[in-house]
Amino acid sequence: MKHDKHGPPDSRAISRRAFIKGAGAIAATTGLIRTPPASADAAPDAQDGIVERIGPGAQTIELKINGEVKRVTVEPRVTLLRALRDHLNLTGTKLVCDRGACGACTVHLDGKPVTSCMVLALDARGHEITTIEGLLTPDRMSPLGAAFVEHDAAQCGFCTPGMMMSMAAALASNPKAQLEDVKRAVAGNICRCGTYPHVFAAALSVVRGGNRGES
Repeated sequence: MKHDKHGPPDSRAISRRAFIKGAGAIAATTGLIRTPPASADAAPDAQDGIVERIGPGAQTIELKINGEVKRVTVEPRVTLLRALRDHLNLTGTKLVCDRGACGACTVHLDGKPVTSCMVLALDARGHEITTIEGLLTPDRMSPLGAAFVEHDAAQCGFCTPGMMMSMAAALASNPKAQLEDVKRAVAGNICRCGTYPHVFAAALSVVRGGNRGES
């Protein structure tokens, strides 16, 4: 039987509202619960089969960055990018779009390129993290870094660290990369200055030299 528009509310509508409200409460609660990270050493309090309750306050964690274990105290919402820049002073990794679209914040996670603005610092525990500072320094220039300088592959230089991290991972996995492989490797890295031809030339010169771009 249909109810008049001035009559009592539809019980089905109440049920829907109650369901949505309940689902929201569950989501808010489970947002603070995570399964243990890949490495048990990274979270000694976590045991197999037992979830780890995190937050809402800051928590001290250990991250292995460029071969060294660093301790940092961060809230669960802090991204790996923010932890690197704001807490560990590793500012070579750049903050640009903060939504995984530009590639400027690219780092290596277990040797694979990832946008660090899309990874929570807590989720990086138990993994090998490499930043641009681990790839090269002013005193220790890698072949890829030297090639970027030789071929003038940087103008403003803001995209360069992420571009180099993406390229280094690609050359490490494919030492015989060709032009199309090089283009594909940096497809997620945006350069407002348009230095792509120079980047391609730099990468291919490393390939011709028989070095994967690592130091």
